[in-house]
Amino acid sequence: MSLRCLIVDDEPLAHDVILKYMEDVPFLEKAGQCFRATEAMEFLSHNTVDLIFLDIRMPRLTGLDLLRSLQQKPLVIITSAYEEYALESFDLDVCDYLLKPFRFDRFLKAANRALAMYTLKKQSGTTSFAPAPPATETEPAHIYIKSDKKFIQVQLEEIHYLESLGNYVKVWEEKKYLLTARTLTSFEEQLPAEQFIRIHKSFILNKKFVQYIEGNFIKLKNGAELPVGKNYRQEVKQLLGG
Repeated sequence: MSLRCLIVDDEPLAHDVILKYMEDVPFLEKAGQCFRATEAMEFLSHNTVDLIFLDIRMPRLTGLDLLRSLQQKPLVIITSAYEEYALESFDLDVCDYLLKPFRFDRFLKAANRALAMYTLKKQSGTTSFAPAPPATETEPAHIYIKSDKKFIQVQLEEIHYLESLGNYVKVWEEKKYLLTARTLTSFEEQLPAEQFIRIHKSFILNKKFVQYIEGNFIKLKNGAELPVGKNYRQEVKQLLGG
C-alpha cells in the first residue's frame, strides 16, 4: 500500500527536505509539487491524492484557506515554521503538525500516523479522496487543547465544565483538568451550543453532567458545584428546561 503525496509549499528548500525524507519511507509516493496554494487547487481539480504536505503561509491564499475550500479533503500533514496555527489546523482535522525544521524521525512518525488513518478509512470503506459533493456539516466530536506545549485531543463528551482564570481556562474532565492560555469566550464560540451552556462569566458547563439546580447553584454529577451568574439565570432556566 502506498500514499500518493502532494507537496504544497512556496519554499523550494522545504520541497527538497520532504522529497529527501520520502525516499526513505517506502509507502510515500510523490504525486506532485505545487509552490502556491492556488496552484494546488488547480492540481487537485484534475488529480487524486491521498496525502498533502501543506505549508500555511503562502502568497495570495494560505494553506488553511486551501484546506477549507476543499469539498473532500485528503489526509493533511501541516509543515509550518509557525506554531500559532496548530490549534486552528487540528480543528480542521489534519492528521499531524510538523514544526519546521523537523527531523526525519518526526517526519516518519507523522507519515506512519497518516498511513494508519488511511488504512482505517479504507477498511471502513470511507476512503473517497477524489472530488465529491459537500458533506453535511456535523458538530465536532473532539477539540484540541494546547497545554504544556502540547496539543491534546479532548473528547467533548468527557468535558464536564470550563473555568476561567483571567487569560487562562481550566478544562475540567471528571477529576482532572487541562490548563490552557485561552479565553472562555473563545471556547464559547467553538463549543456546540446544544451541548454546552455559559452559566457565569467564569463558567461553561456540559449540560449532560447536570445533576440538579438549587437556587443560584448547579450541582454536577461529579460533585462540583458551580454558581449561576445573575445575567445568565433566565437563559439557564430556558435551556435546561427550568
